[in-house]
Amino acid sequence: MRIAFANTFKCYTFITLFLLVALTTGCKLGPDYERPSSVTDDAQRYVHDIDDREDPNLIVDLDHWWERFADPVTSELVQQAIQQNTDLKAAAARVLESQALLTQARSLLWPQIDYHFSRDRSKYSFNSPFTGRAANLSTTFAQDISISYIVDFWGQFRRAQESSWRELLASQADQKALVQTIIAQVVRYRINIAMLQRQLQIASDNTDNYRQVLKLVERRYRKGLVESLDVRMSRENLAAAQANQAQVNQSLQITKNALDVLLGNRPGRTERLPETLADLPDLKPIPVGLPAYLLDRRPDLIRAEMHLASATARVGMNIAQMFPNLVLSAGYGFRSDEFEDLLKKDFEIYSALIQAVQPIFRGGQLRAQVKASKAQVEQAVAGYAGAVLRTLREVEDALISEQIQKQRLQVLQLRLREARAAEELALERYQQGLDRLLTVLETQRRRRLAENDLILNKAELWNNRVNLFLALGGDWLEEKKDEEKNVTKSK
Repeated sequence: MRIAFANTFKCYTFITLFLLVALTTGCKLGPDYERPSSVTDDAQRYVHDIDDREDPNLIVDLDHWWERFADPVTSELVQQAIQQNTDLKAAAARVLESQALLTQARSLLWPQIDYHFSRDRSKYSFNSPFTGRAANLSTTFAQDISISYIVDFWGQFRRAQESSWRELLASQADQKALVQTIIAQVVRYRINIAMLQRQLQIASDNTDNYRQVLKLVERRYRKGLVESLDVRMSRENLAAAQANQAQVNQSLQITKNALDVLLGNRPGRTERLPETLADLPDLKPIPVGLPAYLLDRRPDLIRAEMHLASATARVGMNIAQMFPNLVLSAGYGFRSDEFEDLLKKDFEIYSALIQAVQPIFRGGQLRAQVKASKAQVEQAVAGYAGAVLRTLREVEDALISEQIQKQRLQVLQLRLREARAAEELALERYQQGLDRLLTVLETQRRRRLAENDLILNKAELWNNRVNLFLALGGDWLEEKKDEEKNVTKSK
């Protein structure tokens, strides 16, 4: 009996698979995705890429771009953030979710096979002309295997699979974009902490300097060479320097706490970072390539494009819902009043069904879904175009900012030299009684502002170089590098 069951089951399976192959060669309704045109199509170079000697087809290797800063502390912090950052762990989980949804969409293209086993115990009563009211008890055992399949003749399920696949790619791009953002934040915190440490050192030196000036003023006051107003003003200047030092120290500690959270550590764990960061990054011009390269390098653009492609696939999916579905189903099993008869041929049951289901009236629901999906495509097209413009702006901003900041750096360095010379001259003239203390205090204030502006400008140059790498689509390819290492070892 088992042989008969197997043969019958194979027969219906073959018929189902034959119809599946024959009918799934149907069409896919709706538009196929094509990348829309953008402003990068005809752009031969960036507007503010002034190095005409460069070949615009060349682009710098942006994998592990932060290592170009030659700072081992930064590389160590980046590695720690990649391993421990909580936002990255959440992004990885979203990728797994998208993979599961893709598997779910793919399952619709396969037949659904189920096994059923039941035991039915029922009682019913009836009137008999001979015995009057009577009751009947019955027990039925049944088992069967059923196969059902919805033929994807119009491409509804294939469009759903396509949409899920694009969403998976979008989630992977989103994860990659988040990795780049986290890395950039780590580097920026490293830069800001180094800047604040230098500001704190300068503030401490200023405090010591103002303390020495106060001693000089008090000594001259005791000799009757100056009035008490000079002492008061010098004390106020020292107190202002001490307050500024405390404020810089506060900003330093808060920035360290933010770095700790970014690294997945408890706030307050980071100690003083080593003074290994150079005054300035390597400011040699880097080849930025063609603007069109951004479309395939920037993960945020890839994400926007995949959302557009997914929305395009959903249009065909919604159109297919307006057409009839062809449902194939078959079943084979046994039904008997006795459990021992469930595998006997005399008690076998089977069925085969071909069913067409055509929606007739849904109150405009299906057409509204198609219109809504087309509107979503238009939204995605506009969003993609806007994302391309924003990325171009980020690159252009980074290029022009670096050019202007380099010019400003030279002026600020000259300003600081002159401010220091003026302070020394004013202090010397004050000691000789040729100038008032107000002149000394003013030159000190100007020198302090010049030092602070120069430090901020250097930090801006660092951060702008980070912005440039990020705008060009700076990458993190740890898996690729691991594979290359394994290949080298195997050789």
